[in-house]
Amino acid sequence: MAIKFQYNKTSLNDMDKQLKMRQRALPTIKSKESALRLEVKKARDEASQYSGKVDQLAAEYDYMAALWGEFDKDLISVKDVEFNVSKIAGVRIPVLENIIFEEKPYDLFSSPVWIPEGVDLMKRIAKLGLEREFFNKKMELLDYARKKTTQKVNLYEKVQIPGYQDAIRKIKRFLEDEENLSKSSQKIVKSRQQNQEDSV
Repeated sequence: MAIKFQYNKTSLNDMDKQLKMRQRALPTIKSKESALRLEVKKARDEASQYSGKVDQLAAEYDYMAALWGEFDKDLISVKDVEFNVSKIAGVRIPVLENIIFEEKPYDLFSSPVWIPEGVDLMKRIAKLGLEREFFNKKMELLDYARKKTTQKVNLYEKVQIPGYQDAIRKIKRFLEDEENLSKSSQKIVKSRQQNQEDSV
């Protein structure tokens, strides 16, 4: 990215302001990036823990696999998922608050004995599955924000700050050269005037 500038003091001041602003912002952006990197790792670990819990819970009740054919899938459903939003390092993240299930009534006397336990199991599996999805979404959002922040750090460190420093150096050299030329031409004019005065 080429930085546009003019060879004058106004442009020099503007370049200097831009450089200082980026140099001041860089440590903050770097700390945000490291915080996001840590949060992504935490969210990834939590999501994998929830996946493990879902698998473990399903494995615990594998022995009931033959009975699940009798289970009426309409007995229980997720009616609503309540969530809130929190901020982590400036990134808005959904946080699971509550899951509201809708249970259809069933006859305890005519239904198999294990149905209440099956309903409870479905609730726990659904809850763990939703929590896992929330952590996966949290991980995705944080990872996306981390990537954007890393891009900004790289842009500042590798492109803009060196670009502004180079522009400032070029403007300063130009202004110094201009000043030296001006002084030299003044000396030449002065020496010519003195030579004319001496010859008269």
